[in-house]
Amino acid sequence: MERARVLRDKLERRQALVVPGCHDALSARVIEAAGFEAVQISGFGLAGSLLAKPDIGLVDMKDILDRTAQIIRAVDVPVMADIDTGGGNALNAADITERLIRMDAAGVNIEDQVFPKRCGHLEGKQVIAAEEMAGKVRAMADVRRRMGAGLVINARTDAYATHGLDEAIRRANLYLRAGADLAFLDGIGTRADIERAVREVHGLLSVNLMDAVTGVKTELIPIPELAALGVARVSIPVASILVAHRAMTEFFGALRASPTGLLAGQTNRLTGFGAYHEFVQWSRYRALENEYLPHLVEEAVR
Repeated sequence: MERARVLRDKLERRQALVVPGCHDALSARVIEAAGFEAVQISGFGLAGSLLAKPDIGLVDMKDILDRTAQIIRAVDVPVMADIDTGGGNALNAADITERLIRMDAAGVNIEDQVFPKRCGHLEGKQVIAAEEMAGKVRAMADVRRRMGAGLVINARTDAYATHGLDEAIRRANLYLRAGADLAFLDGIGTRADIERAVREVHGLLSVNLMDAVTGVKTELIPIPELAALGVARVSIPVASILVAHRAMTEFFGALRASPTGLLAGQTNRLTGFGAYHEFVQWSRYRALENEYLPHLVEEAVR
């Protein structure tokens, strides 16, 4: 079954499918190996991993799409892409949609912020006219229909922070009528707000628990409780890059401070060399070398 169909089936159960964010192929593989059933690409994580800069619209769309293709190839589970504001107007969003379908993306997130956008949990957001965003969604849905694809379109509105819950719900329903499959009210604050959104959004609802640890702007609610409410998707988009940043900061800080310049015996700080090679399937590629590159075998015998 195509990955888009797998993703759609899971979302339609409204059982709070947890979709962690990844920032590269390795983090996507780690998330998959942990047992999660889908991954999404984190724009926040891409900005950090590619540029070491904040998520304020600085990453080129070509770089976003290149990294997206790498991540899709690295895992078997469905991957949701993140195209920020769609690369421009509705025509840009439509063109990007075609490219995502051809690279086997299972879903895509697009948002109604003014370009350059920013992370949904940062201050200073602005949103475009709802009708303009609806046009982008409609253009994307038309491409999907023309190509006979199942790509899940997740329409994100950032209007909760700028205009309040009423407008966020209005926009979500407008985008769903335009062809989106899933509506995402980013930065929604409380359980009561989520409960109301589930009732009044006429389609599948996604919420964002950001890093699953601190809550940031959305109340941390246990996943089973969100499932009981009927939430379709729970995104945890930024954890991978924050975990990586902390682990590297602690390791290299300790290494620099060590009087010997080493951390001998502190194996808890890293994955073993052998375990890492097992994870990236070195033995599989070694077997392929032995099959197709006979000179390597001859050299080993000598």
